[in-house]
Amino acid sequence: MRLDLTTLNLVLAIEQTRSITRGAEREHLALAAASKRISDLETRLGVQLFERRARGVEPTEACRALVRHIRSLHASLHALESEVVEFARGIKGHLRIAANAGAIAEALPPDLAAFSQAHPQIRISLEDQTSAEVQAAVAEGRADVGVFTTPLLDNRLQTWSYRQGRLSVLVPNRHALADRTSVSFDDLLDHDLVGLHSGAAAQELMLQEAMARGRTLKARLQVRGFDAIAQLVEAGMGVAVLPDAPARRFAQVFDVRRLDLDEAWARRDYVLGVARQERLPTVVQRFVDALCPPPAK
Repeated sequence: MRLDLTTLNLVLAIEQTRSITRGAEREHLALAAASKRISDLETRLGVQLFERRARGVEPTEACRALVRHIRSLHASLHALESEVVEFARGIKGHLRIAANAGAIAEALPPDLAAFSQAHPQIRISLEDQTSAEVQAAVAEGRADVGVFTTPLLDNRLQTWSYRQGRLSVLVPNRHALADRTSVSFDDLLDHDLVGLHSGAAAQELMLQEAMARGRTLKARLQVRGFDAIAQLVEAGMGVAVLPDAPARRFAQVFDVRRLDLDEAWARRDYVLGVARQERLPTVVQRFVDALCPPPAK
């Protein structure tokens, strides 16, 4: 017996209604046929899916695990249907991009806009993840392309140099460091830091640099989003290290001052990565060529 959608949908219906009878009714099956499908499936899998009770059934742990996969399958089928339907609307492809927050803030928006204008038939989706998460998503096929900061952590990826960026410092306008134009990392270690969430590339880099100096990073607050960091700095909760482009914008909007970070590691290399394969899908190849043009011959 093969696993078929009718049987899997029946399992989901019974799990939700706690009744084989009501589950069968919901899936428009005769009770005897539904019972046989469940019995055959239990034999096929070698596990009991439901415990029969006086007032219905109770799913076993094996059933709950199966239901999680059924729901995941439904989500995948829905995505498949949505993407295929788009071809009837003139959409010729779907590009899934995962990128870290710095790349989204410093580099990607104009390039995405230009690519979208040049290829209106390609739908683009973008997800904000940490650099490590981006690499895993691309390597495991959950994203087609990733944009992240070095180092490369997964050798299943093929990469191209994309952009360079810098880390800068934000301090409150009335802070002890506010009269400077640049600071060293040692200067910052004497003050409370407002940092990004654990796993963010800049945050992990600062932890490593502090440890190398035998110092402790006073990361009193860790939040998601550069806007939240800027507002906390303005409120006097600490100083922050973040990509230069948003730091410059925040210095014009909030009561904060942007300073140069005088460290070699403040320069950041953004790379574009795809899963290693003999031939890239056409949509992915077009995107790679647009953001990382091959050298002229």
